Amino acid sequence: MAWLDRVEDQVDALQRSRALQEASRSAEACGLLDRVLRTTDDPNARADASVQRLCALINLGRTAEFTRAIEEASDAVRDLPEPYLHGHLNALAALAAHHQGALDRCVTHLVRAARALGAAEEEDRDTAWGWHDLAMAYSYLSFHGYALGAIERARQHGLAAGLPEEVFAAPGIRLRNAVALDHNGDSDGCLRVLRDIAIDLARFVRDGRGDRLRPSSLAAYGYAAARRAALGDPVESGTEADPVRLLGHGGDSARARDMRQLGQICLAIAGGRPIEAITRLDSARVSNETLGAAEPSRLRSIAFARAGDHVGAHRADRMAFRLAAQRNDRLRDVYIDGIAARIDHEEMRREAARYEGEALTDPLTGLPNRRRLERYVASVTARGERVVIGVCDLDGFKAVNTHHGHHSGDLVLQRIAGVINRVMRRGDFVARYGGDEFVVVLSGAGMSEAAEVARRIDAAVRTEDWESLVPGTPVGVSIGFAEVDGGAPRDALGAAFETADREMLRAKHRPQAS
Repeated sequence: MAWLDRVEDQVDALQRSRALQEASRSAEACGLLDRVLRTTDDPNARADASVQRLCALINLGRTAEFTRAIEEASDAVRDLPEPYLHGHLNALAALAAHHQGALDRCVTHLVRAARALGAAEEEDRDTAWGWHDLAMAYSYLSFHGYALGAIERARQHGLAAGLPEEVFAAPGIRLRNAVALDHNGDSDGCLRVLRDIAIDLARFVRDGRGDRLRPSSLAAYGYAAARRAALGDPVESGTEADPVRLLGHGGDSARARDMRQLGQICLAIAGGRPIEAITRLDSARVSNETLGAAEPSRLRSIAFARAGDHVGAHRADRMAFRLAAQRNDRLRDVYIDGIAARIDHEEMRREAARYEGEALTDPLTGLPNRRRLERYVASVTARGERVVIGVCDLDGFKAVNTHHGHHSGDLVLQRIAGVINRVMRRGDFVARYGGDEFVVVLSGAGMSEAAEVARRIDAAVRTEDWESLVPGTPVGVSIGFAEVDGGAPRDALGAAFETADREMLRAKHRPQAS
C-alpha cells in the first residue's frame, strides 16, 4: 500500500500540491498546503501536508521559516510508523540545516534520512521523491558519490511506480559535480561531465520527452550549457538546447534564480564581454549553496583571463581553490561515517539502558555482554529459528596495548564495536564476549549468509583509519562461524561457540592474500 493510500482526507489537494511543486510553482503549493493544515483532522493528511510545506519553503528559499516548519512537521510525523515520512522529513531537514549553516545537524539528518528511506518497503512515487530530495541534500553538501547513489535509488523507485526516466534526470546533481571538478583545477573533467549532461538533454529532446522535464531541470541544463560556453565550448543558439531559453525556466525556485544570474555571467564571458561579466559578478546575489561558494570566484577568474588580466585571474583562482578545499569530499565522507557511528552509539546506549538493572551490557562498548548473549540465543533457538554465531577476534590488539597503552586499546575496542554493529544486517545481534572477542548472531541465516557478513566485517575493519588512532600498529580481525544445533540452549551454544572459535583460529593462521 502506497503512502497516500493511507491518507483519508483532502487527498486531491495533497496530490495537487505535489504537481505544483514538480512544476516549480511552490508558492501556490504553499498556499494550498496551508489550507489543508487549517482544515484537516486526519493525522496522516496533516503529516503529509507538513512535510510538503517544508519542501515548498526550501524551494522558495524562505530560510527564516525553516526552523518552525521543521518543528511542526516533526510533531506531525513523530508518532506515525511510516519510514517514508521520517526519511523524507529528515532529507528536507538536512537541506534546511545546510542553508542555515548548521553542518553537524545537517549530516545527522542525512544519516537518519538514508536509514529511514532504506527501510521503506513500498516502491512508490513518494518514496522515490524522498530519495530524490536526499540526493539533492547530498549534492548541495558536495557528497557527490552519495548523491549519485541516492538519485539512482530514486530512479529505480520511480520506474517501479510508473514514472518516466526523465522525471529523475537530476541534471543539477551532475552539474554540481562538474563545477566542483573545475573549482579544484580539473577543467577537462568538468567539460566531460557538462558534455554528458548535454547529450542526455539531446536524447530526451530527440525522443520527444523534452516537454516532460521539470522546469528546475531545464534551468540546470541551461546553466550547464552556459558554463560550457564560458569554458570555450561552442553552444548552439536558437535550438531546444539554447541556454538563454533554458535559463528562463525554473518558476519560483530560488536555485533557478541563482543559476539564471550566474548563467548570464557565463554567457557574457562566452560572448566576449568579460568586463560586463565582472560587473555583473560585483552585483550578483546568489546563495553559496546553489553551485558552491567557489563558483563566483571561478567565473571571475575566467573573466579576468578573457580580459587579459592574468594576475587578477590567478588571484581569483586561488580564492576559488581555497573555498573549494573546504568542501573536500573525502573529509565529508569521514564526517558522515563519524555521525553514523555516533548515532549507532546513542542507539546502543538507549538499548543498554533498558537492561541496566540486570547488568546485561558491556560498559566499555555499550554492546550486550556474554550473559545477555546467552539469553538471546536461548530465546531464538526456543522459537525454533535457524541460528549462526560468529566469533570475531582482533589481530594486533596485544601490540596496541603494548605500544600505545590500555587507553588506546579501549578506544580500539569501542571503534571495532561501532564498525561491526554498522555493517550487520537489520535484526542481527552483536555482543562483546570478553577481552578482544566479539560475537555476532545471525538468526534465520545459514553459512552462505554468514560468509557474506564475515566479508563485510573484514572489509570494514581493513578500511578503517587505524593509523590516526594507533600509528604504526595495524589492526585486523579473524572470524569463524558455526551453526547452533538443537538441544539444550546452553549446550547448543557452547558447542557452536567451540566450533566457531576453532574456525576463527584457522582464519587467524591462514596466510593473508597480498
